[in-house]
Amino acid sequence: MQPAINIAGVSIKPGSRQSIDIPLPNFYTHSAASMPVHVVHGRKPGPCLLVCAAIHGDEINGVEIIRRILTHKLIDKIKGTLIAIPVVNVFGFVSKARYLPDRRDLNRAFPGSETGSMAARLANILMTGIIPHCSHVIDLHTGAVNRENLPQIRAKLSDEPATEAMARAFGVPVILNANLVEGSLRASAAEHDIPVILYEAGEALRFEEVAIRAGVKGILGVMSHLGMRRKSTKHKESKSLIANASQWVRAGQSGILRSLVASGSKVEANEVLAYINDPLGENSETILSPISGIIIGKTNLPLVFEGEAVFHIASYERADHISDHIEAYHEELNPMSDEYQSDEPPLV
Repeated sequence: MQPAINIAGVSIKPGSRQSIDIPLPNFYTHSAASMPVHVVHGRKPGPCLLVCAAIHGDEINGVEIIRRILTHKLIDKIKGTLIAIPVVNVFGFVSKARYLPDRRDLNRAFPGSETGSMAARLANILMTGIIPHCSHVIDLHTGAVNRENLPQIRAKLSDEPATEAMARAFGVPVILNANLVEGSLRASAAEHDIPVILYEAGEALRFEEVAIRAGVKGILGVMSHLGMRRKSTKHKESKSLIANASQWVRAGQSGILRSLVASGSKVEANEVLAYINDPLGENSETILSPISGIIIGKTNLPLVFEGEAVFHIASYERADHISDHIEAYHEELNPMSDEYQSDEPPLV
């Protein structure tokens, strides 16, 4: 039996689970604020996995993913420990905003400081109170407002076999080999030799059922890989492919965007992706794909300004190969197909 774990002054015994409220700076109304944390502490020793969401306060798919993980029928029987933080950026979440009230990006403030800005203080709480307990981290994100991301894993894979193994165990078809960004949770955790993967899927301020199902399935897959739970007898071999490069395509002029390709689509170099016109239908621009690859992100808002990012393309030598995997993966998780077994009613 593993020993008890102590978080924020609360001791959680092995074989038990408990919700903890970590105190945060008060709202200026004098109302108290806290970061909700749930700990599932297994009887037997094993890895300590942190799953967190809403570091950007408007990225809410991860909140629902964590809720479903915590209600999973086998979660009480895990080995090791699961630390779940559904809302890291409580202040942004309450105001439905990506950033903190001081307009700082929390995911550029790590490792933080006890005496710094609000962002630095929140980052410091996570780095000093939670991260020292952890052996692995999954950070859940979505696209920005009016911008959707295809379910994908982003991770630094070069000379990081443990991180790559986690990324492949998550099981989404698209893995983007992404360098660490200074000030991010990924970068700060990596300095402590903790493997971190970042899951991107869906759009800010919206629930997207396939993205949520993919997130739940992926986290359970990582927990099986880490030995925290038994592998499913229905487990399918992952067909993830790594993209080592990606490119943003930007609008050459302001106007009304008419997109011709969806997320997950295979595109060829010089293929037409969209048209931009003014409201009179004049001043037309054709947007061409600069590379061959897969659309892994796109804007959903037809009104664009010059220079605005409208498509994100991951580069693959065998784009047709990964395209087939993406289509099969989405079909498996589509609520209308009923191939993915879930006790949760699909959200619409």
